[in-house]
Amino acid sequence: MVEISGIMPVVDELDSAIIRELQADARQSNRELARKLGIAPSTCLERVRSLTHRGVIRGYHAEIDLTALNRGVQAFIAVQVRPLSRAVIDAFKDAVRGMPEVLAVFVLAGGDDFQLHVAVQDLDHLHSFLVDRLSKRREIVSFRSSVIYQREHNNVLSPLPAD
Repeated sequence: MVEISGIMPVVDELDSAIIRELQADARQSNRELARKLGIAPSTCLERVRSLTHRGVIRGYHAEIDLTALNRGVQAFIAVQVRPLSRAVIDAFKDAVRGMPEVLAVFVLAGGDDFQLHVAVQDLDHLHSFLVDRLSKRREIVSFRSSVIYQREHNNVLSPLPAD
């Protein structure tokens, strides 16, 4: 772990290797992880604990197939709200985060105030969500939806080099 002039410590090569391995398979034992990395299990355990304590590792999650949960249609919804104030932003964020269709809420700068990632059964349910749920909210002045045809994402992230 390296500290750069008072900035939060960054991860070193061993931390990066641990992170990479855990992202690929978080269910592996500490002993197996240590063996793959060529380090002592006690060193490995201490490094994982440190990464967790520092907030680099925030949890372990199962990746779920949305189609298996009857959520075969995903969309992004760009939303503008007014008046633009912290109270309105926080209330809207909390309200949509509690909707079962919403997977993620992003607060944005620029033309749109929010980006919602939703997953629903089909296009009829997406339309119903937009018309019957979102359009009823008084603070929304406009929204646009974009259906997601395919989703690919990186399962394993590495730290970017510090400048």
